[in-house]
Amino acid sequence: MCVHHLIEAQANATPNATALISGQTRISYRELDSRANELAHLLRFCGVGTETPVGLCMRRSVELAVGALAILKAGGAYVPLDPSYPANRLRLILQDAQIPLLLTQPDISAEVPQGPWQRIILPEQGADSPTYSVNPPVANASPDNLAYIIFTSGSAGRPKGVQISHANLLNLIDWHRHAFGITPADKATMHASPGFDASVWELWPHLAAGATVQVVDEAFRTAPELLRDWMVSNNITISFLPTALAEAVIDLPWPQQTRLRVLLTGADTLRRRPPAGLPFALINNYGPTECTVVATSGRVLCSGDELPSIGSPISNVQVYIVDENQKPVPQGTAGELLIAGASISSGYLNLPELTGEKFIADPFHSGPVSSQPAARAYRTGDLGRMLPDGQIVFMGRIDDQIKIRGYRIEPREISAVLDRHPAVKASCVAASTEHSGEKRLVAYLVLSGEVEPRAGELRAFLGQHLPDYMIPSTFVRLPELPVSVNGKINRKNLPIPTALNTLREDSFEAPQSPTEEALATMISGLLRKRVGRNDNFFALGGHSLMGAEIITRIHTAFGIELPLLSLFDGPTVRELSAEIERLIHAKIEAMSEDEAQAILSSVPTQSQ
Repeated sequence: MCVHHLIEAQANATPNATALISGQTRISYRELDSRANELAHLLRFCGVGTETPVGLCMRRSVELAVGALAILKAGGAYVPLDPSYPANRLRLILQDAQIPLLLTQPDISAEVPQGPWQRIILPEQGADSPTYSVNPPVANASPDNLAYIIFTSGSAGRPKGVQISHANLLNLIDWHRHAFGITPADKATMHASPGFDASVWELWPHLAAGATVQVVDEAFRTAPELLRDWMVSNNITISFLPTALAEAVIDLPWPQQTRLRVLLTGADTLRRRPPAGLPFALINNYGPTECTVVATSGRVLCSGDELPSIGSPISNVQVYIVDENQKPVPQGTAGELLIAGASISSGYLNLPELTGEKFIADPFHSGPVSSQPAARAYRTGDLGRMLPDGQIVFMGRIDDQIKIRGYRIEPREISAVLDRHPAVKASCVAASTEHSGEKRLVAYLVLSGEVEPRAGELRAFLGQHLPDYMIPSTFVRLPELPVSVNGKINRKNLPIPTALNTLREDSFEAPQSPTEEALATMISGLLRKRVGRNDNFFALGGHSLMGAEIITRIHTAFGIELPLLSLFDGPTVRELSAEIERLIHAKIEAMSEDEAQAILSSVPTQSQ
């Protein structure tokens, strides 16, 4: 059986049960299956066959699930593309994957790059009657065939595609359903962005079990308090949240009657334990994309002497801790995590050399005595050590790969783009850890001439090719890059960014109103940078979780409820201040004179 067969079985068993909810849209298992069947027949008509890569550029939505399921039913492998990525990066992925067909949505179709690929814009809810059969197409995929290809940051200066089979995915589904007791009574969240492999985990195990999956409203997605309230009011029972957001959420007070029973987290180092009395289990997880989302998992207890572990291997997965010769290290000794078993990818798309380097013969289960003579293992490049109880502690990287906010970033991919700028002679990128523990990307540059570019100019240049999370917040100029005796960049000798060595931002314009001044002070305190009225919060190094903190501070200072989307729509101090003042005036107009005066007296003034 393949993944879509499990969902077909659910559609037959519980046709009227709710499969997906997004805003006001709610579809049953029968409708999900029928719509996917109809689209699968169309894809077959367009030439999609076994393992044909089909692009899926969509926002988190019901249509995203319908599109992915239809591709699997047609026998193809879906390639998720985050619509927020720059057009140049989307085009590069489409070209690398040699995608003949791309599914997208009406509201973002204009942003999808043009090319030799055919585009299908999925109809909105309530469109005309189907023109293709709603019965399942004849199966033409087996468990050994590809289910999806997901692209991650690549060390060669361009993203690399990780190939995951139905068998890999089925192991994740089977483990998840049994480990967390998923039933049709469960209600899970769709929170992760489409290009992040956690989205795979959020969708298929729950649909295969007949549960309901609900798309998290964008307005609540990264605001901890609003997200908690949304999960409680919508009776969510199981959810995945990235590490930084999960850490913020578990610190909030939770009503004991919440139906949430499991909060899954992962993608970064968990630095907090749950408080006593938290009414749900916190599960920490670890797994490279190459190992089908999750390789280890374990419940985090509220007490412990060290950082939470990443748990122990999931079903049918083996994790070894080895030295540079792939020999096991003594218990408690740090070594590289080597992962083998049913979840291991077949390798990278069109990259045989890199595949041969990272995917090796399993040194512990290969040879004539093994029941799996062709078993392979994945060299993660991650360091860890084994505790006496079999739990594993994550200890960082053996190379210069960086992990920020759940994303694995190859700094050489950023440098490859940066070096194409005419003002840059050479560059390298590293991570800098702030006092708060927050990591930021720092780019170190050797300039090619005497004209010094502005930091904003370099960010804009990078933004044409890289997603936001790969754009450095700080640019440091150097006369030359420090190198070791073997000619490699010596990252230990890279200087700390200071006011003297950091490239200037674009021309500074001071805040011009009390609201702008108060807002600039808030952002400056969070980012520890001088902030002008035209400075972009995200360009200065802010991200969505910090944005949620800014929204909370605005609520405290101004007494208004500002959705997080307002920060994305107007990320400068000038734009956000205008929206704050508009909401304040709207609130005042709806009040009595005495209430309005009280509000006005609480608004920050120039002297404050």
